[in-house]
Amino acid sequence: MTRLKSRHSKKRSSFPLFLIVTLLIAGAAGYIFITYFEGEKPLITGHDFPDFLGKESTVLLTVEDQKSGIRSIQISLLQSDQEKVILNKQYPRATREGSVGTQKEKISLVINSRQLKLKDGEATLKIVAADYSLRGLLKGNQNVVTHRVIIDTKPPRVSIIHSERYIKPGGSGVVIYTAEDTVKRGVLINESYHPGFPLTDGSDSKFISYIALPYSTDKITKSSIIAEDTAGNKTIKPFSTVLSKPQQKKDKIHVGDGFLGKKIPEFEEHYPEMKGDLLQKYLYSNRTVRSMNNDKIRSLCANPAENRLWSGRFLRMAGSSKAGFADHRTYYYKGKAIDKQVHLGMDIASTRHATIKAAGAGTVIYADYLGIYGNMVMIDHGQGVFSLYSHMSQINVSPGDILEKGSTIGNSGTSGMAGGDHLHFSMLVNGVFVTPKEWWDQHWIDVTIDEPMVDAKF
Repeated sequence: MTRLKSRHSKKRSSFPLFLIVTLLIAGAAGYIFITYFEGEKPLITGHDFPDFLGKESTVLLTVEDQKSGIRSIQISLLQSDQEKVILNKQYPRATREGSVGTQKEKISLVINSRQLKLKDGEATLKIVAADYSLRGLLKGNQNVVTHRVIIDTKPPRVSIIHSERYIKPGGSGVVIYTAEDTVKRGVLINESYHPGFPLTDGSDSKFISYIALPYSTDKITKSSIIAEDTAGNKTIKPFSTVLSKPQQKKDKIHVGDGFLGKKIPEFEEHYPEMKGDLLQKYLYSNRTVRSMNNDKIRSLCANPAENRLWSGRFLRMAGSSKAGFADHRTYYYKGKAIDKQVHLGMDIASTRHATIKAAGAGTVIYADYLGIYGNMVMIDHGQGVFSLYSHMSQINVSPGDILEKGSTIGNSGTSGMAGGDHLHFSMLVNGVFVTPKEWWDQHWIDVTIDEPMVDAKF
């Protein structure tokens, strides 16, 4: 009886073992199917695929497959029933056991339309990515992405209507030109870029660029119009201009202990990082703070209004000139030269707390304290032209205010690096400080800007 029970028990125990083996086999088969026959397609992500391809264009994309890994990527252009393969890249699988190889690939592909002998007109960009899945008769999962493009290899047509014949360091001028079918256009003078704006409202082919030379310019190495279309094609149209050098004035500034004791606390309040004694803090203000302030001013000029907002000569505040544009200053302390800087504006003194008025119509873009400039206002007059008013005792305007010529903006003072009550007035063209004297002169405005504009409209 005992034996029979034992044999029966042994026979029944084989069923769980069979079930375990079956489950293991099924699990292994499932693992193999999931690992080797997974059905997820590679992910293709385009980084703003271009709608136009020029002579040479760049296409950016990312291909990802986190499961079986990337097997291949092919990029081609289809046009007139012809397919031209630009990229055909194969990726190795890491091991026979199925461990994933390349999971992510970033591609930056330069397409040269002329080398590929593509014709101007419509084409289709095609991207095919496959993975190492064994689906699809061992070919893997495939993802196909297409994007319609326009092949355009013709650069914009540019024609010069007027260019500045003579210009001096710290001087301004205009270049007027036609540029058809462009998305960006402007003038490059040495390393300074001056954007182009429509000559008149609604003009789609005639443009004007206000140009300027920094006070330190000793020669002109580049002067050209640069126009770019939607396909990235560029046209560079050189023009010539003659540099006339003005005489530069040299000035001496004596810094005393009384001035330091009065001014440094103001700068300590705004720049607590200053170290050392009064003289060291003064030098930090006159050098480092000055540089930071000018960087800020250039950034304020980065996005000018599209339209010209001003007309006629810019107003000059009544009063005597105390310092001129581009005066080369040497600073002395106790008879010893301690620093050198260049004065980038005109200092005008009148009565204490004199009324300051907008030199031309425009929009206020800054009205606050700014280091060596003290309480400062900047006005955007459109198309790259700006005016700056500093050392003010009071500011009566706010950013965004729209002003007429002659509108009151505040009062003169001694804020910032000013020893006495006066207005420091600057003009800028696309962030370049220029001499205000030209902009105060109606004859200069007529001859340099208004008359060429009138002629160009016909």
